[in-house]
Amino acid sequence: MKAIVQQRYGSSQMLRLRDVDRPSPAAGEVLVRVRAAAVNARDWHIMRGDPVLARLAMPSSFGRSGPKRPVRGSDFAGVVEAVGPGVTEYAPGDEVYGDLREDDGAFAEYARVPLGYLARKPAGLTFAQAAAVPLAGTTALAALRDAGKVRPGQHVLINGASGGVGTFAVQLAKVFGATVTGVCSTRNAELVAELGADHVVDYTREDFTRSGGRYDVLLDLVGNRSLRACRRVLAADGRLVIAGGGVSGGGRPSLVGPMALVIRANLAARLRDPRIVPLENVPPSPRSLATLREHLEAGEITPAVDRTFPLDRAAEAVRYLEIDHARAKVVITV
Repeated sequence: MKAIVQQRYGSSQMLRLRDVDRPSPAAGEVLVRVRAAAVNARDWHIMRGDPVLARLAMPSSFGRSGPKRPVRGSDFAGVVEAVGPGVTEYAPGDEVYGDLREDDGAFAEYARVPLGYLARKPAGLTFAQAAAVPLAGTTALAALRDAGKVRPGQHVLINGASGGVGTFAVQLAKVFGATVTGVCSTRNAELVAELGADHVVDYTREDFTRSGGRYDVLLDLVGNRSLRACRRVLAADGRLVIAGGGVSGGGRPSLVGPMALVIRANLAARLRDPRIVPLENVPPSPRSLATLREHLEAGEITPAVDRTFPLDRAAEAVRYLEIDHARAKVVITV
């Protein structure tokens, strides 16, 4: 089968289309014929081994000189090709979607998927749209519902509202009954408003931490403001949810990168600051995928896909997300 393979850390030029053996599903697994796979910031972080500290802190994904697993990609949507021993939940022909996360392997014609990493594909969505959902959607859901505990009538600010997670977060916050402020660049302001944001802050013209606003939940997906600055705009009992963040250094891996803010947030939380809620490594969850499917099929949220690329242009797709800072989601069709 064809797959996008990488052996050593580096730029998107390290990604190569290669012929590799087609995997076979073991007990508790299914073999999925991949129809589409989304690109996430996680992919270029692992591709470059960035930040360098992650190579020590996350040994399941980062090897010493290259990624732990050679085939890139975690989000996928496709059709069940075969099932492993003991699998009764799915049958060949079923349409599914999911997130391989540390197992990787979605940028390929076929992927071996454990049952805990997938769910039935939402009806009415194309494979490209469905592939855009898993990692970003479950992260937004966990950040707002579980960490932020968003309730109707609250005011929510999303820093990074036009990114992959941000576009889902804007919509989910509205589903939960919140008044939403989205922070993004000038070129993405119209998109964020169309997704349902009540207010849009253009960060090139205004610093949201000095706007005088007060928010019950601030979801920071960028990590470009200090904890002190973010605390300044929280309501008295507000919550600051730190969900990763950081952008590419133009190909220059950093030592700590966005992990610095996450580390500071963890320290603040341990010092009994109930307003700081770090969100780290939300695992794949069939239950979360099923919840997202309900919202998608009800028309309450819609995947925002910027561009699609064929599998043989996967390197270009990753570069587009990393260097050109694509809005919303970028998807590879297989």
